[in-house]
Formats: sequence, C-alpha cells, structure tokens
Amino acid sequence: MRPEILTPLFAGLRSLPGVGPKTVALWDRLLAGANPIPGGEARIVDLLFHLPVAVIDRRKTPKIGEALDGEISTILVTVAEHRAPSRGSRAPYKVIAWDETGDIALVYFSPRADWLTKLYPEGEKRWVSGRVEWFNRSPQMVHPDLVATEAEFSTLPLVEPVYPQTEGLTSKAIARAVGRALERLPHLPEWQDPDWLARERFPDFGSALSTLHHPDGPIDLEADDPARRRLAYDELLAQQLTLALVRASAKRAVKTPRIATGELSSRILDALPFRPTASQEQAIEDIRADLARPERMLRLLQGDVGAGKTLVAVMAAAMAVEAGGQAAIMAPTDLLARQHARSLAPLAEAAGVEWAILTGREKGKERERILVRLASGDVKILVGTHALFQGPVEFADLALAVVDEQHRFGVHQRLALTSKGRATDLLVMTATPIPRTLMMSFFGDLDVSRLTEKPAGRQPIATRLASSERMGEIVESLGRAIANGAKVYWVSPLVEESEVVDLAAAVERYEDLTRVLGPVVGLVHGKMKAEEKDAAMRAFQEGETRLLVATTVIEVGVDVPDATIMVIEHAERFGLAQLHQLRGRVGRGSEASSCLLVYKGPLGETAKARLEIMRATDDGFLIAEKDLELRGGGDVLGVKQSGLPGFRIARLDRDGELLAAARDDARLVLARDSGLAAPRGRALRILLHLFDQDRGIRLVEAG
Repeated sequence: MRPEILTPLFAGLRSLPGVGPKTVALWDRLLAGANPIPGGEARIVDLLFHLPVAVIDRRKTPKIGEALDGEISTILVTVAEHRAPSRGSRAPYKVIAWDETGDIALVYFSPRADWLTKLYPEGEKRWVSGRVEWFNRSPQMVHPDLVATEAEFSTLPLVEPVYPQTEGLTSKAIARAVGRALERLPHLPEWQDPDWLARERFPDFGSALSTLHHPDGPIDLEADDPARRRLAYDELLAQQLTLALVRASAKRAVKTPRIATGELSSRILDALPFRPTASQEQAIEDIRADLARPERMLRLLQGDVGAGKTLVAVMAAAMAVEAGGQAAIMAPTDLLARQHARSLAPLAEAAGVEWAILTGREKGKERERILVRLASGDVKILVGTHALFQGPVEFADLALAVVDEQHRFGVHQRLALTSKGRATDLLVMTATPIPRTLMMSFFGDLDVSRLTEKPAGRQPIATRLASSERMGEIVESLGRAIANGAKVYWVSPLVEESEVVDLAAAVERYEDLTRVLGPVVGLVHGKMKAEEKDAAMRAFQEGETRLLVATTVIEVGVDVPDATIMVIEHAERFGLAQLHQLRGRVGRGSEASSCLLVYKGPLGETAKARLEIMRATDDGFLIAEKDLELRGGGDVLGVKQSGLPGFRIARLDRDGELLAAARDDARLVLARDSGLAAPRGRALRILLHLFDQDRGIRLVEAG
C-alpha cells in the first residue's frame, strides 16, 4: 500500500486547475513513459520531476545605449512610432522606441499590424526583453520575447525557467502547472542520513524541487548544484536500494551446496585445442566456489567481443551436472541459441553429457521427446531461447541457469528466470563492455567476473574510415578481395527504404551489390523468418555466399571465424558500443582482419569523435567509457529498447560518484534494518514509492 502522505502526488494531472479534458492528452505526451503502468495517465509527481533545462534571465536592465551586442537585455522604452512595410514588400515591421540614451528598433517579420498597434501604443512606456543586436551602429531587438506594462512587469519573475516542451504546450503553460503542483507537495520525512546531507550541503527534498523549478539565477546542469545533486542522489538511492533488496531476496533462498567433482570439466578441457586464458580460469573458479556455497549464485560474466564467454558457460554447466543437477543456457534469439548449441555439442560429447536444444522451432513429437527426457533428468544441459522459462518446460533439478546478453531481457526478469528450479544458481553474460557506473546501476545485484584477454591466435582488426562518396572504389576492392577467397560482412542500418531517414536499406544494398558482384551476395535481416535467417547464415558459413549484407541482427554472437572484412555503412549513425560489437564479428580466426567505417559527410563533432575512437583502439572497456562520455548513460546499453531503468534526473556520465555512494548507503541500510522498519527505513519506503520502485517495497513486505 502506498503511504497516505503521497496520495496528492499520485493523482492524475487532470486534478490540477487548468488541465482540462482537451489538454490532458498533450500532458500525457509530454510526460510519456514516466508512469510505469502501460497506458497510465501522467501524474502530479511526473510533472514535478519534469525539470527545466535552461532559464531566461531578465535581470540585466541597461539603458538602450548601454545594451551589449548579443546579450539578452530587458529595457524600459517609450514607443515613438510604427513603421509598417508597404503592401507586397518583404521588409519587416518596425516599432521605433527610445529612452534618454538613444533609439532602438523592435523588429517583427510578417506580424498582424492591428496586434502590434495594441501591444505598443504610441507615446506609452513598455518593458521589452530579448537579444539586442547592433546593426550599422544602431541597436535592434528581433521579436522580443516579453512586452509588458510597468504594472505587469513589477509582478513578473526576472528569472524564468525553460522546460522541455511538446506541440501545444508552451514553457509558460508548463511553469504555471508546475507552480500548482508544488502547492500539492506535502512535507515528507527526511530519508537521507543527516551527516551525509550536511557534508554535501543538500537541501531537503521539497526545497530542492522548489529551487530547481523557481531558479534565482542561470541553471547550469553540468554544475555541482546542490538541489540537482540532492534529487539525483534520491533517485539513485531508490534504485540501488531496490537492487540490494532483489539481491537480498534472491540470496535468502537456501540451496543445497553443489560440489563439482571436476570429472566432466576436466574431460572438456582435455578436448580443447587451446588452454583457457587466465581470466577464463579465474571466472571458472569463481563459479565453482559460488556453486559450493549454501546461498544462490548471482554472477555476471562480462567479456569483450571474442573473449571466450561460451567456454566459461559450458564449464559452469558441466560443474552443475557434476554436482548432480541440470543446467539451462538461454540466448535472446534462435540464431544465437543454435550457435551456442554448435559450440556445446563437441564438448558435451567429449564429456559424455546428454544435451538438447529447445526453441520455437522444435515441434510435435521431437519437442515432446525432449520435454519428457528433460523432466526425467536424462537431458542434463538444455540450450534455448526465453521459451525455456515459459509454459510446460519442467526440469528434474535445475541447478544452474545461464542467461546470455542479459541486458536484452531487463533487470526485472532475473528472479523469474530461475523459477523452474529450487534456489537455482544464476550466471548472466554480456559481450557488451559496460562502464563501471552502468555496471553498478544495471547489475548492482550481481557479483562480477571479467574476461580481459582475447584467446590465443586472435588477430588485431585494422580499422579505416571512408566517405560514402567513394562507394564505387569500395565495392571494386571488395570484389578483388572476394576473388582471393575473403568473406565479407556488409552492415546496413535499415531493412527497407525509409522516407524519414535517408539511409541505404539492406534490401536495396543487397540488390545493388548482387548486380555488381553476382550471386556471391547473401542477405539476412530481422524481418526474415528464423528458417530463412539460418539458411542465409549457413550459406555464408559454408562459403556458398562470400558477402553477407545484414542489419544489426548480426551484432551479437554470430560466429564465422573465416570472415575477415567488415563494412559498416552509415557508421556515423551507430553508437560506439554497437560499432564495437559489429567490428567484433571479424578477427575471430587466425587471419588478419579489417573493418571499414563508411560515413556520409559532413560529420558532426560527436560522430567524428566516435569514429576516431574506433580507429584508435579496440579495447571494448575503454570504448564503453568513451561512449558514456559522448552519449550519457541513457542509451549505451540500449535502455530505451530493453526495458532497463532509465533515470529522470540522475545522469550516469555525470553522477558516478553519487551512484557509488548510493550503492554503499543502500547496502549499509539493509545490513542494519533489513525490513526498513526503523524511522529512516520507513522514510526510505516513501522514497521507493516516490520513484516507482514498488518492486523493492514488495520484496520488503514479502520478508
């Protein structure tokens, strides 16, 4: 139950004066996504967290002759005359005004003359505010953003917040509604530690909101403003507290320690044509120790492209089987599930372990046979998609669940993934290098193992940039490379031509390349059926096609070791992490590989920086940190697509230090007061509700 004190804040916006049935849809659009209930209307709390992004500062009130070129100035003038353009002329309408230091022209393009006549009665005084520009030694102000009588001006704020807007809602209308929303804000109990508040000079929650909505000076969102930092810390603490509660809940489930004998895993190691890297060996040891503990394993295995996560997953599965249980390995797509199965097959055979694959493609009697053998315990390792955790799939004893590309499934599904077993151990894997702040934010409930080396024999990838104006040369050189036996990926961002975004479509590019290079060109994209995708990938793997045109469906996991050239078209449109993932599809064998980033100029500063970073380094972890700097935390992991928590106030590229403090604070709170029953704990429950972290509350109440 939400505390009664918060009821006014969770009322719909239509309860505010001035928000009627005609405008409520505009408000819902402005605040879209803030309410976690799908289709839920915007609430007062959502409006309070809709913070200004800038201010208009009208405190500079010079005389006309003292106004500086290019500065926003607020000037008291007397209206002298109106100079309307002649009929048919394109000249602007000018209102000439004066004070004792000179004249100024107030310039309007295509206005209604009757409106301006009422706004500026000749001979009367008016305050005008806007940017002053000196032109031929005479000042002018184009379309002043404020015109007021002396009486009106005396009641106006000199510093006015500017809000993110949507069509039909002006910043002034939003400011009026925010003012009414702030009147509904109750006095809330303090949930922050008093010593921390004093050290950081944080105001209380209500004062912080009021300060940001009613600024008394310019807002610098990059500055260490105590009011902004206070609210960012509140949001981060709510999220970290929820992650800590998820972790505590999962760890509470008591399991039988699973002692790996080493019998099967040693057979797998003997069957390998190489030795595992030092960090692979360390990760395997981490997992062995976790399996042997009486509380559940919750571990993230993070490895750069080609660092060898699949081997660690297979070894983990083998150790779970050695201890008498079963293991499931789950991938986000049918394509990746089948690739895991191909990697697993020879190793499972060497160890003498029965395994099976289960996706939407296994049907009828074949599916029934797998399900029966799984329920009896004969199938020891099951590979598949998320379908493994839905419907009638029953395990005899699911000891370990391995989830690949965890960020695609969303944080909230972690507990559900292991519901097919009793206190099932969980290993999640990602090939997306994750900056430290994002790691704490999205995976704060997990222990972490990192794979830092590339397996022996991997070749560096030479990365070059080329303008799309050189497309003819690029295709010609690819033709020569293919004639010499090369295999090439060509990544195109869209499936079919978009009228909105002028990008080359995969289908169109496939047709163009086929005309030039012949039947050696294949095509794979996300709109194809699974069987068609598999057939296209198989043809490329087996060499029937030598150039594969693809959308980003090949971004993660697809393995063709003898592919040595990657062409990424419209590279300027991709994020750094995605470019790095795509580049990692080559350089997986013993041959030297190259990546060509084809861009359409002219490049903006951010796009140029991104491509230069790609050319300079192949260190995924360094690239991830740079990506966070360039883009902010919002979409480095594809938050918008994956259902991961976004932040309304905090920004991970700027608030990493606050995030670390919030994580430590959350763990300390639960160590002292696991039920959030003490005075601060009860106040923290209000914080969780305020930031829609109700999941944390449910875990507390479930004990």
